[in-house]
Amino acid sequence: MTITAMRTVIEIPEQQLEQMKPMFEQEDISRAELIRRAIGEYLKRYESIEGGSSAFGLWSDESEDGLSYQEKLRSEWG
Repeated sequence: MTITAMRTVIEIPEQQLEQMKPMFEQEDISRAELIRRAIGEYLKRYESIEGGSSAFGLWSDESEDGLSYQEKLRSEWG
């Protein structure tokens, strides 16, 4: 099984970053690792509540992939 990763950019409010700071310092991990762990925990919780399948594959019926869609939206900014 091949595990791949995707780099992404998200905006996190300053207040949340400050709340996270003691967590990643105490655990001696990076902010990115803390966020990855938080997403993992969220997905586990979601899976136990909803079965985890309703959000996955939302783009399967689309002719355009997610990256192309994102690039199209970002081109509208400038």
